[in-house]
Amino acid sequence: MNTKPNASGRLHHNAHVTTDMEAVRKFYEELIGFPLVATWCEKTELFGKERTYMHCFFDMGGGECLAFFQFADKEDQEQFGPELPLSGFRHIAMKVDQETQDGICYRLAAAGYKEPETYILKHGYCYSLYVLDPAKLLIEFTVDHENIDEINEEQLGKAHSELKRWLAGDYSPNNEAYHR
Repeated sequence: MNTKPNASGRLHHNAHVTTDMEAVRKFYEELIGFPLVATWCEKTELFGKERTYMHCFFDMGGGECLAFFQFADKEDQEQFGPELPLSGFRHIAMKVDQETQDGICYRLAAAGYKEPETYILKHGYCYSLYVLDPAKLLIEFTVDHENIDEINEEQLGKAHSELKRWLAGDYSPNNEAYHR
């Protein structure tokens, strides 16, 4: 028996809460291209109370999904979100090719999305398009740098030493990829 941890699984889904499932559906199906593949309507005992909600899954490819809950009861909706402090550091990122990213960018612009709802950042190791969806989930579509395998290999070789350095208080930047 292998006693070492093995987290080689794939994403099943990432879940978020919305107050407007139709706006979320339209955004993901019509603008992004993630088809709705399941809608589960449920009533169950959760956290000390019977809750009635729907749970929709949008396929990101390969069976990996983004999922969204919407509650029937206004009090449940208020208790479970989606209100979280907005932060560019809390997001989900999808790996796409340049043609896909360009298409998403075009469709978002045609639908009226503009800064600050959508913006682009060059990270060095990837080029990212960020957009705030109707449920207030920040989603990132990344195109890897053309030398990503070399960049990843270099990072793998020093990941632990860089973590140790940072935790010891040396906060100097190490993103050489940013300047490539």
